[in-house]
Order: sequence, then C-alpha cells, then structure tokens
Amino acid sequence: MNGLMMDSPLTLLAIFRRAEAMFGRQDIATRLPDTSIHRYKYANFADRSRRLARALQRLGMDPGDRIATLGWNHSQHLEAYFGIPLMGGVLHTLNLRLHPDELAYIVNHAEDRTVVVDESLLPLWDRVAIHTHVSNVIVVAADGRVPHGCLEYESLLRNAEPMPDLPDPDERTAAAMCYTTGTTGKPKGVLYSHRALVMHTLGVSLGGSMGICERDIVSPVVPMFHANAWGLPHAAVMMGSKLVMPGPHLDPASLVDLFQRERVTVTAGVPTIWMAVLQLLDSQPGAYDVSRIRAMLVGGAAAPQAMIEAYETRHGVKIVQGWGMTELTPVGTLSHLPCDMVNEAPQIQFRQRAKAGRPLPFVEIRARNEDGLIPWDGRTMGELEVRGPWIASAYYNRDDCGDRFTEDGWFKTGDIVTIDDRATVSIQDRSKDLIKSGGEWISSVALECALMGHPAVAEAAVIPVPHSKWSERPLAAVVLKPGAAATPADLRDFLAPHFPKFWLPDAFEFIDAIPRTSAGKFQKGALRERYKDYRLVE
Repeated sequence: MNGLMMDSPLTLLAIFRRAEAMFGRQDIATRLPDTSIHRYKYANFADRSRRLARALQRLGMDPGDRIATLGWNHSQHLEAYFGIPLMGGVLHTLNLRLHPDELAYIVNHAEDRTVVVDESLLPLWDRVAIHTHVSNVIVVAADGRVPHGCLEYESLLRNAEPMPDLPDPDERTAAAMCYTTGTTGKPKGVLYSHRALVMHTLGVSLGGSMGICERDIVSPVVPMFHANAWGLPHAAVMMGSKLVMPGPHLDPASLVDLFQRERVTVTAGVPTIWMAVLQLLDSQPGAYDVSRIRAMLVGGAAAPQAMIEAYETRHGVKIVQGWGMTELTPVGTLSHLPCDMVNEAPQIQFRQRAKAGRPLPFVEIRARNEDGLIPWDGRTMGELEVRGPWIASAYYNRDDCGDRFTEDGWFKTGDIVTIDDRATVSIQDRSKDLIKSGGEWISSVALECALMGHPAVAEAAVIPVPHSKWSERPLAAVVLKPGAAATPADLRDFLAPHFPKFWLPDAFEFIDAIPRTSAGKFQKGALRERYKDYRLVE
C-alpha cells in the first residue's frame, strides 16, 4: 500500500523560492578585486538571479544546456548557482587553477555553450577559448567595458526582466556538474541532479553536520569552482544565513581581516589555507579576533592533529574535519566528537576529531580488502566504498570507468581506511599512495600529519622510494618554517614514540615547497617523479 503524501519535487528552485520569500532582508557581502566590500540583500540576489535566467534564455540557451562559470567566490557566482538552474540549464563550474589545455578538454567534453567569466580571468579564458566552440562569453567586469565580441554581465541583467516561476523540473534532471581534477587520467564529469543537490544541502545543514542556521554568517573560502564549495552556498541560501564572499583575496591577512570585520561564524577550506592563517595568528598574538568562528571546516586533505589543537587552545576556534569527493556532491563524513567521549582526556578527544569522522545521514559506508569486507575494528585497512542519494552512479559520457563501481552499486572511492565500532572513518591513504614495505602497509597520511606537529615543520609529504630489501620505504619531503631548523635525526626521534619502528622514514629531504594540485592538495605524483631515481639499500 502506498502512502498518501504529495509527490513534491526536490529542486534547487524550491530552495531559491524559500530564500526569496523568507530572507529578503538578509545580507550578502563580497570583497571586490580592489578590496572594497560590496553589499546587497537576498532580495537583490533573487531579482538578479531571475534576470540572469531570462538573459540566458534570450541568448538561446535551452533546458539541459551546459553553462560554465570561470570565477572567484562572489555575488555574481552565487547568482549563477541559482539563475542557471532556474532556466533549466546545467551550471558547470570551471577550475581556474587547471592548465588551459585541461580546461579546454573539460569545456569540450561537457559541450558548454556559454561561459560567465571574471574580467581578471580573461587572459586564462583566451588561452582556453581558441580550442573550444563556446557561443557566448559573458564577462563580469568592474567598469562595464569588455572585449569586442563579449557580453557584459551587468548590461545583460539590466536589459532582462526577471524570469517568472516555471514549473519545477523532474527532480532527477541535471542541475550542475563538476569535473574531477584528473590526478589519474582525464578529468571525469560528475553530473548532479536537483534531487542530489537538495538532499546534500539538507544533509550538511543538520545539527550533527555543519548545523547551519539563519543566525550564522557563512564565508566559503573553499572555491565555488571546486565541488560546489562543499555545499555551503546552497545551505546558506536555504537557511537564510548571511554570506560573506572573499573574492580573489585568499591570503591569510585578507581572510582574517574579513572574518573579523564581518563577524564570520562558519567557514571552510583546505588545510594549507588554514595552516597559513594559523601562522599569521600565532605571529601576531592579540592582533585579530576570530573567536566568533564556531566551526572552521577542513577537507580536501587530512588536517594535522597539531593544527586542530593549536586553533582551539590558542585561538578559541573549533576545527571540524571532514572527508568527501567530487563524486559525493561532495561531503561524506564529518568529525564531531561522539557523545560517549565527552569525558575523555583532551588528547584522546583531539585524536578522535583528527579522523575523517562518521558518515552523514543517508551515506552508507563499508570497506573491502583482498579478504573481503573488513571488520569495524579500527585496525583493519580496506578501500572505502559508499552509496547514498547524493553519490554518483556513473560519470558523464564515460563508459570506461565501470571499475569505480561495484556490481551491487557502491562507489569505490580509492581511499584506504579503517572504520571503528563507532562508524568513525580514519583515512590511511589513497590506494596509490600507500607504502608497502616488506609486505606491511605504511600510511603516508599518518606520518605526514605527525610530522606537521613538529614545531619546526610547516609542511610534509611522504612518498615511497625503492629499497633493495624491503621493496619500498618511506621518504619524507619536509618544508621547514621560516627561521626554523631540524635534522633528520630530530624528526625521526619526534616520530618514534608514535609509530612502529618500521614505519619511520628512512630518508628526509628538506625542500622549499611541496607541489600542489589545483585543489590545494599535495601533488605526490610530482614528488615521486622528482625522486624516481632515489634508491635505498640495506
């Protein structure tokens, strides 16, 4: 027997209409390229989003057409997040840190018809455009002047009446897409349905997740071109939170000034951003007040336990570690302290919070190794598999990726994890980064996080190098803090109390910087190439 409930579609349009009706007086602030702050209300955002939808329709865009953005975090990008789906289009955010050739491949593979691009990024777009067939280039320009053949964003909006409400599409209709960063092969397109985006927004907004509410002041530092900015724009709009956009100014001083000036309560970014901010705060005690931040979300790579402790004990800021992937829309787990651990010693609590955390509601997890599904004992390692309503079931226009999905429909993440009896996931490594020494596995992530707890170490990445007896052994590439000193013996002694002896790196290389991917993660492939001729002997 079926229930007698309305079949109301889960769409971004429903979130948009709610924000328009309820939160018109709420603020949205953007730091502009000249560092000034532009402010307007949700009512303005809603009107302009509707005008963008109508302008795109007038340009000949049809439902299902892919419309790309190439821009920083600002109000116009937020308008595209909702205006494009409002007219039935598919928002396609382009990662401005990718090489032009890679961007051209992505634009062509997605078959983008229009691009909305920041004026400051036109030189990058010009290098992409010559390899693509995009019909319309819309430029977000400070002074209204754009190159010949381009359209100016503000003029388009002024000359378009607001798009009226259209019937909600089927909730399974595509609303947005992002491409993976292509660390293994060509980038892969992940096509998000309205339903997936709405379910993800509900999931991350829950009290046991990000807990975003109308009283919050949300500043997404994670780029809007990277995995939906981890769902923060959608969640803030649904809940009516004030939004604070950093624009192109992502240096520590600009971020901290913005947080203090706008009284930010929730922010999110990759560990490298927050490590740089921490160094600034530590170097100028008392100069900045960031104590209103109740949740600093960290993802994209593991946050060192030492960083989590430092923020909380020295600056009153709570780090919330998380894990996710583009294929997960992207959030899969968040690390809040389980209730039964609130009376544990602080070091035990910090150790727990440094893990990837427990799955959000509706995200199911399991892990598998060569012996089958692993027990949830916190020790046995296996590859994490997930399923749920906001997890990809296939890649866009790719028939060569079937090995990423199990026969019973779970997504194989490529992350090697342990899972404990509280369902807490601890990321041990990417499958390609695990070090196998004498038949035993060594987690490079665990060694890296521990090394970054040394007072002299700014960053560390651990990779395998060949060994004459043990097949592979760990090599640690280390960046020291300015003016600091440490020897390999110092670092080995620092690690020794926390790891089995065979885990300790056999070699340390002190370097100026660790290569990064476009998402800010350590690019270990570049390090492996750099040290490909490194040989260790018994």
